[in-house]
Amino acid sequence: MPRRGESVPFAFIADADRFRSNVTPPPRAERSLTQRTGSALFGLTVVAGLVGSLLLGVPALDPEQQSPQDGPAAAEGR
Repeated sequence: MPRRGESVPFAFIADADRFRSNVTPPPRAERSLTQRTGSALFGLTVVAGLVGSLLLGVPALDPEQQSPQDGPAAAEGR
């Protein structure tokens, strides 16, 4: 079987470091006011949800607020 002169199976991968394109990508389109407002509202909604879950969850984890129980409520009638 004849041996190829390539050092790697895919020569274009080895040459990728040397490749430079002369084509520049198009500039990014500016976002409209509506898109920026929508992004801001979405971000505020996420932050408000996190803050709300903290405000509701932290008091429930406080050990002084919990009443001591002997066992599960389902086992009281036995």
